[in-house]
Amino acid sequence: MSSLAPPFTLETATQKVRLAEDGWNSRDPERVSLVYTPDSRWRNRAEFITGRAEIVAFLTRKWAKELDYRLIKEIWAFTDHRIAVRFAYEWHDDSGNWFRSYGNENWEFDAAGLMQRRFACINDRPIRESERKYHWPLGRRPDDHPGLTELGL
Repeated sequence: MSSLAPPFTLETATQKVRLAEDGWNSRDPERVSLVYTPDSRWRNRAEFITGRAEIVAFLTRKWAKELDYRLIKEIWAFTDHRIAVRFAYEWHDDSGNWFRSYGNENWEFDAAGLMQRRFACINDRPIRESERKYHWPLGRRPDDHPGLTELGL
């Protein structure tokens, strides 16, 4: 198997995106934090986060609010040590209001393949439950489930 550390090829960058999607769909903040450098820097919407402890705290808050979270990521572009993705995820709040959140992320990796910088821009769109497109059981998206392009997102 090809290395998932820079320099990326289309194959390894695509694999890196799917692994990130799988990790976030686990909704396990500790597990997710391990793919980032100990001093990783994020901008997530208007929040600035530094280091794994802050990543864990952020994701713990996020998934306590964003219930039944399901995410799809898709590669947009890549260079030797950077990957750009687009994504959409569905979730509901504790009142049963559903949302689809759309966004883009820019990632930068160190030589070992750990993400050292992540910049995310995200917009939330209220949806009716009947408009949901992600219906797999919580956890990893099945390999045969359509991606963003196939879903028209």
